[in-house]
Amino acid sequence: MAENLHTIVVVEGSRKEHFRKGQGLGSGNGKTAGRGQKGQGAHAHTKKNGFEGGQMPLARRIPKYGFNNNIKVIKAVVNLDDLNAFEEGATVDGKALVEKGLVKSLANGVKILGTGALTKKLTVKASAFSAKAKAAIEEKGGIAEVIK
Repeated sequence: MAENLHTIVVVEGSRKEHFRKGQGLGSGNGKTAGRGQKGQGAHAHTKKNGFEGGQMPLARRIPKYGFNNNIKVIKAVVNLDDLNAFEEGATVDGKALVEKGLVKSLANGVKILGTGALTKKLTVKASAFSAKAKAAIEEKGGIAEVIK
């Protein structure tokens, strides 16, 4: 059965009611409010933020590796043999690639790579071409146009 937002019902027992701690001895959770007697965890102004009493913290004991380059721009890639899905003489741009399902997003542009063989004359507009892809498109009499 398909579920819709207007048919969703909260199952009984799936949600706990909020409990107010420290509200008197009769509640069973008064006085220390579940924090125990004395110590760091019992005091409101102290934090347990990874400090391990002078011992080297776990986050610094574990070896680090890898690197995430936040500046790198990853373009969507399309191979030459994928372009054979278009008709002879067609103009292939980002919008056409999305419509055919060859590219999901045009956020960072499209690069045409030279894998496979192109069998048709096409006008291809993309943000980048490999040297092999550009040569193959022009060899068939097509145009490889770089756009921004």
